[in-house]
Amino acid sequence: MSKKVLVLSTSPRKGGNSDRLADEFARGAREAGNIVEKICLSDKTIGFCKGCLACQRTQSCVLRDDAAAIVQSMLTADVIAFATPVYYYGMCGQMKTMLDRSNPLYSADYRFGDIYLLAAAAEKEESTVDGTVNGLQGWVACFEKARLAGTVFAGGVTSVGEIQGHPALQKAFEMGRSIG
Repeated sequence: MSKKVLVLSTSPRKGGNSDRLADEFARGAREAGNIVEKICLSDKTIGFCKGCLACQRTQSCVLRDDAAAIVQSMLTADVIAFATPVYYYGMCGQMKTMLDRSNPLYSADYRFGDIYLLAAAAEKEESTVDGTVNGLQGWVACFEKARLAGTVFAGGVTSVGEIQGHPALQKAFEMGRSIG
């Protein structure tokens, strides 16, 4: 049975290295027969969470921007993959802002279970992604049906296209293809 897979590419850079990881993960998930939706946050207007918690009562944010439609896609997805560049050993600001804005999901009847992280960074050390993993795990921990199902890290890539030929692309494809 096919699953609904949502891939959120959070990089501000279209066609960047983490966006390429997102594309490979999506390609693998499609090849496995899943329904895949990819959303690029670089095309969206998403304001910062105000911390008012009105969404806990209404399951809707008081801010009117593109986050509401993304949260709706997250609500109905079986699987969510977040793709991010790693800046200063953490997820990019756009990803963190989207996680904060997904607060209406906390009290909702969400479908997602498996969460994936696809990350790229200029630094090569595997530990470079630890802060990003920890940040996402903090979000995942708030959803009892969810778990961090896998992580792909591409280290040593900075400029757009530098990821070409990196083994992480194949790993992202295979991870996407394993969904089913």
